[in-house]
Amino acid sequence: MSKVIAMSADTDKKERSPLEQARANWHMYLTLTQEMLKFIDKDDVDEFLELEQQRTELVERMKALPETEDYRKTPECQELVQRIKPLDMQVVYKAKAWLNRSRQQNASVHAYDIQHMNSLGNIFNKKY
Repeated sequence: MSKVIAMSADTDKKERSPLEQARANWHMYLTLTQEMLKFIDKDDVDEFLELEQQRTELVERMKALPETEDYRKTPECQELVQRIKPLDMQVVYKAKAWLNRSRQQNASVHAYDIQHMNSLGNIFNKKY
């Protein structure tokens, strides 16, 4: 599902001017960021990571397109950037929070790991 969404920025690429493509890329960046927030809120980390990978690929395409910087200077893009910044901060905050929860859960699981107690169990298994 999400791959189709991300690829829509490339559709009809041949018919768009480079500036129009830059605009479409920025809007796709916003859309992907919004989708990432939805999936991290649902704790669907696999889909979140897939969207993050798509967004990374989009950023690479944006960097390769010189008109991206031209579009960034427009008032329309400045408004878009102002919408994206708080969403990006939320993504970072929620991703870090999820990572911390995962580490805590992992530490809790390992706290109950009985590998260290195997030597004790051997004492009880001996025949005297």
